[in-house]
Amino acid sequence: MVIAALFGGLALFLILNVPVGISIGLASLLAIPFTKGLTAGYVPQALFTGCDSFPIMAIPLFILAGELMGAGGVSKRILNVCNVFFGKVTGGLAIVTVIVCMFFAAVSGSGPATVAAVGSMVVPTMLEKGYSKKFTLALVACAGSIGVIIPPSIPMVIYGVSTSTSISNLFLAGFMPGILIGLALIFFCYVYAKKQGWKGDETVYTTREKLTAVWDAKWALINPIIILGGIYAGIFTPTEAAAVAAVYAFICGVFIHKELDFKNLFATVGNACSTTATTMVILGCATAFTKILTIQQIPNMITNAIISATDNAFLILMLINILLLIVGCFMDTTPAIMVLAPILLPVATSIGINPVHFGIIMVVNLAIGFITPPLGINLFVASRVGAEPLETVTKGIVPFILVMIVCLLLITYIAPISMLLPNLLSK
Repeated sequence: MVIAALFGGLALFLILNVPVGISIGLASLLAIPFTKGLTAGYVPQALFTGCDSFPIMAIPLFILAGELMGAGGVSKRILNVCNVFFGKVTGGLAIVTVIVCMFFAAVSGSGPATVAAVGSMVVPTMLEKGYSKKFTLALVACAGSIGVIIPPSIPMVIYGVSTSTSISNLFLAGFMPGILIGLALIFFCYVYAKKQGWKGDETVYTTREKLTAVWDAKWALINPIIILGGIYAGIFTPTEAAAVAAVYAFICGVFIHKELDFKNLFATVGNACSTTATTMVILGCATAFTKILTIQQIPNMITNAIISATDNAFLILMLINILLLIVGCFMDTTPAIMVLAPILLPVATSIGINPVHFGIIMVVNLAIGFITPPLGINLFVASRVGAEPLETVTKGIVPFILVMIVCLLLITYIAPISMLLPNLLSK
C-alpha cells in the first residue's frame, strides 16, 4: 500500500502537471498514514531538515557562481581563446563550442546554465557561418550537458549528500568521464562537419594575438585552478569552494571585466534565487520521500528482488542504465537522484560497484536526460537561445544522444575511467 501511495501518487501528480517538488511532497503525505512512526507534520519538517546541511549550501552558491560568470564576461573570454587556437580546424566553431562548454562546466556545475551562457554567444555566429539550425542547437544542448559531469557538479553534490558519499571523490571521478564525452563530441563534430563541408575559420592569428587572447582571459582561465585546486589541496571544502567561486565571479564581473552593473547584477541574483528555491523545495520534499522508503525497507526489497532474479553484474548494470535513461526523459536530475539513489545504490554495491563509480554512472545517465525528449531541459534552453521551435532542436539531437550512450557504456563497464583519479589521489 505504501509503494502504491508513494509511486502511484507521484505518477498521478506529475501527469496532472503539478510541479515536481510539490508532487514528491504530496506523494509523501499520501503514504504517511501507512507508515509507522511518522505523522503528517513530518513533511513540512523535512522541508527544513532536508536542506539543513553544510554540503547542501554548495548548491545555491554554485548556481550563483554560474549565473555571475555567464553575465560577467567570463564565458565570452573563454570562447575567444578557444576560437583563436582551435577555430581553424574543420568544423572549428562546433569544436570550439564543445571546448568552451567543457571549460564553463569546470566553473558552473550546471547543464542549463552552460547552455544559456555559451549558446547565447556561439549560436548566432555558427548560423552566420553556414551551420544548420538543427545541428547548431542540438550541439549546444548536448555539449551543455557536460556541465553536470565535469566538476564541480551540482548533481554530484546532491548524490553525495543523499548517499553519504565523498563529494570530493565524486568530483575527482567526474574528470575523465567528462573529458571522454567532450573528446567524443569533438570527434563527431569533426567528422560531421567534414561531411557537410563546414570549413574552419580562415583567419590566421599571430603568436602575439594568441598570447593577447590568453592574457585577456587570464582571470577566467585560472578560475578552475583556484576552485578545484583549493579543494584537492585541502585549503577548502566543496561548499567553501562554491562560496569562493561566487565571490571570484562577482569580482571578475564587477571590478575586472566591468560588465556587471547594478541592473544586470539584480537580474542575475534573481535568476539564481529562483533556481535555488525550486531545487531546495525538491530536496526538502525528497527527504520525506526517501525517509518513508527507508522505514518501509523498500530499497532492500528491490535489491533482493533483483539479485534473486539475476546475479549477473553486466545485466544488472544494463537494467539500471535503461531505467535511469527512461526516468531522465521525464524527471529532472535533482528529484531523480533523491528518489532513486537510495533505492539503486544498494543494488549496485551488492554486485561490487563502488558508490563513487555508481554516482558517476547515475549522473551521466541523467545528463543524457537533459537532451532527451519530451522533457529534456537543455532542449528547451537551446530552443529559447536560438529563438527556434523545440522541434528544430529535437530533429538534430539523435546522433548526439547515440554518442553519449556509447560513452555511458564505456563509463559503466570500464570502472577505471571513473575510479583512476580517486584511487590514485586517495592513497
